[in-house]
Amino acid sequence: MKIEKNKVAVVTYELEVDGKTVDRATREKPLEYIHGMHMLIPKFEAEVAGLSEGEAFAFTIDPEEGYGPYEEKRKFDVPKSAFTVNGELREDLMQPGRTVPMINASGHVVNATVVAVKEDAVTLDFNHPMAGKTLHFRGEVVSVRDATGKELTEGLHGEFLPPEEGCHCHGKGHGGGCCHGEGHGDGCCHGHHEA
Repeated sequence: MKIEKNKVAVVTYELEVDGKTVDRATREKPLEYIHGMHMLIPKFEAEVAGLSEGEAFAFTIDPEEGYGPYEEKRKFDVPKSAFTVNGELREDLMQPGRTVPMINASGHVVNATVVAVKEDAVTLDFNHPMAGKTLHFRGEVVSVRDATGKELTEGLHGEFLPPEEGCHCHGKGHGGGCCHGEGHGDGCCHGHHEA
């Protein structure tokens, strides 16, 4: 069976950026996804489309087809008061290098990386951590199967279901954000980076 729309693909991979391995999915913890559901970088899906179980792959994704170019304008200061939760200033969230979920003007949760902490403001970078980076993938297709009707409706891991009561999408995350899975984030529901 080949990887095509509405098939569940299970793959291993190593992602190399700037000469270093920055992410991997192993046979013990593979990447599983429903092909054609726009859960991954489109270029990644295009590169593995048509492959069968046991086939290896290796390809490069340029920034334009990955997470886009790095944009300096997406890095700016916000008042420290933005880190107030229930009347308490959360100093623990204002740590350089930490990824924090923020709500944008449209009411969507977006992830930002803390760059610097100043007297009255925090410099945040809203670029995706892989923005401007060339991504080198290599891996293997572990298995391919038809997605069930339930998986097509609810998602492989429930990512298409509405958030459960009590889930407010302000989760902690190192790449995760809110409610519709892309990647391995540990946000509120099913980590998805949305810029």
